[in-house]
Amino acid sequence: MEGDLLGQSAPPAPTETTPAYDLYEPDVPSGPVVISVPHAGRDYEPALLAQARVRQDVLQRLEDRWADLLAYPLIERGFPVLVARVPRAAIDLNRHEREIDAGMVSGIPRDMPLQSSAKLRGGLGLIPRRMPGAHELWQRPLGWAEVERRIDRFHRPYHAALARLMRAARDAHGHAILIDLHSMPPLPPPTAGQAAPNIVLGDRFGRSASARLMTLAADVAAAHGLTAAQNHPYAGDHMIDRHGRPAHGLYAIQLECDRSLYLDSALDRPGAGLPRMQQAVGAIANALAHELPRSTYALAAE
Repeated sequence: MEGDLLGQSAPPAPTETTPAYDLYEPDVPSGPVVISVPHAGRDYEPALLAQARVRQDVLQRLEDRWADLLAYPLIERGFPVLVARVPRAAIDLNRHEREIDAGMVSGIPRDMPLQSSAKLRGGLGLIPRRMPGAHELWQRPLGWAEVERRIDRFHRPYHAALARLMRAARDAHGHAILIDLHSMPPLPPPTAGQAAPNIVLGDRFGRSASARLMTLAADVAAAHGLTAAQNHPYAGDHMIDRHGRPAHGLYAIQLECDRSLYLDSALDRPGAGLPRMQQAVGAIANALAHELPRSTYALAAE
């Protein structure tokens, strides 16, 4: 990590570093919770920047800026933490590998099945194409060989590592719980007179976790002075959809944190609120690590 930021010590050296990720893995998981930070990557390869129509600071708007700082204190407490190195501008690890905009890729095989989504149609597919204020991010279409290279070099290794961590946690503790950590821009109040959510918890409307875990996370957030919403406006995406399999003892929750609470006023560098948000995220992780994920203790004891 880039030096000490706002007095925060750098994390220990990763147990594994690849072009796709930094992995911080204890010898034995201290509990069932695994942390993933897929949108905090900041390794912009020169070739990627050369292909861009916009400046690097525009591409950085795709990041969950410094969201990895929220997870680093958990490393010393024995939580496995997986942090993307590859920037979202190169490939979005939270999209299906066939969620591709055919209009920005040349040479796609005719028999290649592609997957559409609202995010893709909005310009944020596997390879981001555009975002507000930047109608086209790239000078020319990508060749299919380059898309395949990014999938093989970044996307598949990240998901393979995460799947292995989840299996290891389940083998050690009987179940595993993924916290997929993201940040979001400040949200407006849902209605007049109501507080705007500071945190949004997503479980694909109950498909990747359980009401028990979601309610616990929301209650812990409230105890730290934060307002939590559930599944709106963010219900989670490919990461928790892929790795959350409650029937197999694998649970997954997406955690979106208001980035204005831990960044500066420009939403660019760590701010004075970082320690508070680190404490809140840590408390949520700790609570989930000590909670049975099934709907009743009787079921969990079977």
